[in-house]
Amino acid sequence: MSTELLPPAQPTFVLRGHSAQVHAVHFIQGNTRLLSADAEGWLVSWNLASKRPVAVWRAHGNAVLGIGSWGQDRVITHGRDNKLAVWQLGVRDEEAIGKTLPVDKPPSTTPQPWLLHMLTVNTLNFCSFTMCLDGMPQPYTVHTAIKARKHPPPILIAVPNTMDSGGIDIYQLPSETRAAVIHADRDITTGMVMALGIHTESTKLQVVAGYESGHTMVFVQNDPGAQFQRLYCAQSHTQPSLSRLVLDAIIAKHPLPAAPGIWKTELKPFKVIQTKHSGQQGLHVRSDGRIFATAGWDARLRIYSAKTMKELAVLKWHKVGCYTTAFAEIGNCFLTKAEDGGPIKQEDIEDPDEKTAVRISAVTTVQQRREAKAQSTHWLAAGSKDGKISLWDIY
Repeated sequence: MSTELLPPAQPTFVLRGHSAQVHAVHFIQGNTRLLSADAEGWLVSWNLASKRPVAVWRAHGNAVLGIGSWGQDRVITHGRDNKLAVWQLGVRDEEAIGKTLPVDKPPSTTPQPWLLHMLTVNTLNFCSFTMCLDGMPQPYTVHTAIKARKHPPPILIAVPNTMDSGGIDIYQLPSETRAAVIHADRDITTGMVMALGIHTESTKLQVVAGYESGHTMVFVQNDPGAQFQRLYCAQSHTQPSLSRLVLDAIIAKHPLPAAPGIWKTELKPFKVIQTKHSGQQGLHVRSDGRIFATAGWDARLRIYSAKTMKELAVLKWHKVGCYTTAFAEIGNCFLTKAEDGGPIKQEDIEDPDEKTAVRISAVTTVQQRREAKAQSTHWLAAGSKDGKISLWDIY
């Protein structure tokens, strides 16, 4: 059949519950839950097997800029109220938290998860936080997985500098200390930091920053405590890169200069494409690195090949602009559930020395089959100005 005759793709599910714009979405707990956050500070945790809310609370007094996860039961939220919070939200914690959705006007004093950490940070830039493990992650085994649930490894959080909007602060958790500062570049007028990325490799720390001027820079710290060095600078955009928002319709793929073999190439963008679609934001790369998605002011989601940067699909369902996207993590098959309540990967039970460390239930009941299907689906989630979240199952 000719592709011209095929009907437009439709979302598999639509989650309705926010009364304000959805600013962030994020998959947690082995793809069993989807977190969504809106412009009024509300967070909703959705059970992807039942498509129902299992936890609803107001995390911030203003819009949420970004959300993330730390281990299996810790959620990080970053709000326009100058706060970055870490909450404990495991499966067992959901029972004590409210379930009334924001659209149904829940009471102002709804039960919240346990607040573990709170940092005062800069949100003037509208730039969300980014995070990575503090040091190289350990090889994955059942033993390390269970240990990480009880005691997640330390992480590094990067946010715009509190005093200098062109600089970058790096905090360490759980110590809540400022581990490093990257000062604003004095040789190039960049304006404010608008987008951040952070990556660690052994003792080497790499920070990627997008600026108001359209510049992209890569900074590297070779050893803990050493000064950061700027190793890369390119200006691919003519307008600001507003937290992975493409105002000028350009998408650029940049190198990481500290990566092995990168010095054999010129220090310039690998590829720059003119999409002719201004206002793409919420750029998110799938965990296998093969594709990425953007949300558009024109209410369309676009999926691109990460290798060729070719547009692969355009998804149209929302009637108003979309703000954020997220892919479910793929590459591992999860089974439910370990004795501590969290999901365990398929390969965990293949090691005879580790087999007795977990108990995995046979997937026999209807509920278990739903959970297994939800965990293994290649979800793409998108949040929109209308407060709706679309879930797509493509690629």
